[in-house]
Amino acid sequence: MLKKLISKLLTVLTTMSVALLTSPVVYAAEALPKGETSDKVIFAVGGMIAAGLSVGLGAFGAGLGIGTAANGACVAVGRNPGVQGKIMTTMLVGMAMAESCVIYALVISLVILYANPFTALITG
Repeated sequence: MLKKLISKLLTVLTTMSVALLTSPVVYAAEALPKGETSDKVIFAVGGMIAAGLSVGLGAFGAGLGIGTAANGACVAVGRNPGVQGKIMTTMLVGMAMAESCVIYALVISLVILYANPFTALITG
């Protein structure tokens, strides 16, 4: 029973990943003018996937960091409520640093999408 469930789950995940990874090819191919080469389409799709991964992984890491900081602050305040102000200040500074990593990932993804320095190498 468990093997069948794992097999079905693996099939669904594989189908979803193939659909998600191949759909940008269709949209990138429609966006290019007629007569363009497939190298440009592959480059555009690679940029889209890289931008999505950079923001996704950046947000995932920041979410883990913020959650860990909030957990540690709650435990610390629970043990010693008298130092709540100092703990809160330190926690907020740490959360701001984690969020700055997400903003940096967003900037990198926007550069990849709109101002990619390698575009001149591919397009000629």
